[in-house]
Amino acid sequence: MTEVAVLGAGSWGTALGILLLENGHDVALWEFDAEQAEAVRRDGENRKFLPGVEVPAEVGITSDIREAIAGREAVVFAVPSHTVREVAARSREYVTPDALVVNVAKGIENGTLRRMSEVLSQELERPDAARIASLVGPSHAEEVSRGLPTVVVAAAVREETAVDARDLFMTDRFRVYTNTDLVGVELGVSLKNVIAIAAGICDGLGYGDNTKGALITRGLAEMTRLGVAMGGEPATFAGLSGMGDLITTCISSHSRNRHVGEQIASGRSLEEILSTMVMVAEGVRTTRSAVALAERHGVEMPITEQMHEVLFEEKDPCEAIAELMMRDPKPETAGL
Repeated sequence: MTEVAVLGAGSWGTALGILLLENGHDVALWEFDAEQAEAVRRDGENRKFLPGVEVPAEVGITSDIREAIAGREAVVFAVPSHTVREVAARSREYVTPDALVVNVAKGIENGTLRRMSEVLSQELERPDAARIASLVGPSHAEEVSRGLPTVVVAAAVREETAVDARDLFMTDRFRVYTNTDLVGVELGVSLKNVIAIAAGICDGLGYGDNTKGALITRGLAEMTRLGVAMGGEPATFAGLSGMGDLITTCISSHSRNRHVGEQIASGRSLEEILSTMVMVAEGVRTTRSAVALAERHGVEMPITEQMHEVLFEEKDPCEAIAELMMRDPKPETAGL
């Protein structure tokens, strides 16, 4: 049994807290809002973020971050990517030097353009990132909480850290592979959210399977180009954190990023869409970071660039699709 703190009681943090408990671990689940923490304790259910799923009393829910972390052997960061730095800074004095740190957020920080493991490494003052892993892949909380078979990847710069993360989470319904390409894994699961917004736009405009298949394939191509330019391995993007998560997010009714795209296609403004969402669509912020990274590394990312113009420059989605279709012809594998 391992004593684990899960920071963030959204849908994913709640689902992972339940999974870890069922896997025989002692779990403390931190929720920053004291009233929401009390509501989950009282109801035995996270009605705001994961309705219909029982949260056992054995999952210790608290709004005191020190109480959640102190003395724990593993700390899981399950907060949205744009809050990882703040929560890590608050956690620093309580996370023991040898604790396993696991990130499950999917995003690239605006401004700094850092991946989540880099943010954690910096804020927790662990420059070698030796005990930091990311656990990611095609894994909707709604399905994991129902015990549906799910397969993800634990990535870390050291194989032994990835193995420790794997062993913490792996069950007969939640299979975990390992990977030491932390750069590629974290970029894949972040960049795919941008493509998922484009997929939602295609759905909202009434386009068909031909369009969606082409979008996913070409989206994967530009994700791979940037990932390799930043030091990732090409094969990683054909795996769970690349193609696997991309397909899932582009087709799933659970996908918040695809939902944003659908709503954009219906004529709603981004501000209006985001104001009505309970959970975070990571792809919106990641679009800004992805465009900046593409410029920094001299990588062509046409779908991502068009999504940036649609989201932040009020470009008409139909015009964006037309421009993608009329780009200069070239060999399919150009740039790969």
